[in-house]
Amino acid sequence: MEGGYFLTYFLISIALITSSNNWNSVSAARPSAGETNTEFIRTSCKSTTYPNLCFSSLSSRSNAIGVSPQLLAHESLSVSLETAQSTSAMMLKLAHSQGMTPREVGAMRDCVEELSDAVSGIKKSLGEMKELRGKDFDLKMNDIQTWVSAALTDEDTCTEGFAGKVMNGKVKTVVREKILEVAHMTSNALALINRLAALHG
Repeated sequence: MEGGYFLTYFLISIALITSSNNWNSVSAARPSAGETNTEFIRTSCKSTTYPNLCFSSLSSRSNAIGVSPQLLAHESLSVSLETAQSTSAMMLKLAHSQGMTPREVGAMRDCVEELSDAVSGIKKSLGEMKELRGKDFDLKMNDIQTWVSAALTDEDTCTEGFAGKVMNGKVKTVVREKILEVAHMTSNALALINRLAALHG
């Protein structure tokens, strides 16, 4: 009998610890009283995989973000979209430049196609983010998470295309760095979106 009481006590203790950890994880993203816009962004970015990139890319938008988790997620998506579009344009220009081998051009065009799909998903997410309220919040949030996850997969696929010996030299380095930047920004956006979902839940 005593063993039964001990087991019950043990299970309850584990449940309380788990609940406390989950709450701490979510509450860390909640704006604190008196917290400045910049402090809010810095604190929120700690929940992302690339916090330094997150903060540096969003701190200049602190006035637009305020201390709103939803506006933070929205602006993070906007930054990801802008970077993906500029990277795609750069790659298209490079693909038409002289001195590129057919294999390099093919890799570029494949990547541009992947980035195009990513841009489409991020645009849909931004549109849905503006309507993220009311009783359909969870359904819309699920759509956003799905689209951004798919965009991240597209970007990762593009990155893998430059991992081997398809392209050499300085061009490969520049292109791969830009693609990684897009992927990292989208990863951060997804993390902030997931935080927003957790706060609502």
